Amino acid sequence: MNFQKVPLAAGLYFVGVPIGTARDITLRSLDVLASADMLAAEDTRSMRKLMDIHGVPLDGRRIIALHDHSGPNVVDGLISAVKSGKSLAYASEAGMPLIADPGFELSRAAAAADVMQTCAPGPSAILTALVVAGLPTDAFHFAGFLPNATAARRSALHGLAGIRATLAFYESPKRIAATLKDAALVLGDDRQAVVCRELTKKFEEVRRGTLAELRDSYAGSSVKGEIVLLIDRGDLPTVSEADIETDLKVALGTMSMRDAVDAVSTAHGTPRRQVYQMALGLEKDHE
Repeated sequence: MNFQKVPLAAGLYFVGVPIGTARDITLRSLDVLASADMLAAEDTRSMRKLMDIHGVPLDGRRIIALHDHSGPNVVDGLISAVKSGKSLAYASEAGMPLIADPGFELSRAAAAADVMQTCAPGPSAILTALVVAGLPTDAFHFAGFLPNATAARRSALHGLAGIRATLAFYESPKRIAATLKDAALVLGDDRQAVVCRELTKKFEEVRRGTLAELRDSYAGSSVKGEIVLLIDRGDLPTVSEADIETDLKVALGTMSMRDAVDAVSTAHGTPRRQVYQMALGLEKDHE
């Protein structure tokens, strides 16, 4: 694949890399990797392999490791280099940098130091899963990895139960069965979900069903690979106009009309316009 060595201004360049298939990298990402004065990566071997596949030479540069065990001195050193006039390219092991990735600390330090930072975007496991899952995509909530402990995991799921969006998680193949069991218990057996495994890779698999069906499907089975778990939003309880009107009357007793309408529409998940029309009617009746 072709790439160009281009002059880069001093700054921090986050680089999106493939989540599986190496050819999913963008030309701009290759340009940045070829041109940056310095290179840093969550996994130095993965970056070196990717550069070798696409014929991007190191040209005497070394790849600096930046992972969960690197410590603050590594971040401080990288920021100092950028402030001295260097261009630095950072890539996570796979996908977009900073998404459940130690590069976040580098970005936060760069922001605090008023260092220029930009991104050459690339593949994302979360977005790829949303595209192929068949669940609503108008709103989604990415919750990263759920806790390891059962009690903590169930508590986290309870906290997410009422979110009016498709829930998205990264999950370990060793824990997917336990997570599906807890999700079915907390969120309900009938809630639709999708398990996306090894996206863009040779053994890509997408399993759809209710949480109960997927729980039973993965119970006692051994799976491998990277997993994204998507869970459909739950149904809101039916709310009558009488309930909304009652809450609106209470809110109007202590708030301006605007604030009352905002509060009640948010609380009931009802369109603001509908609540506003009800408020106008109440105001007219009061006159």
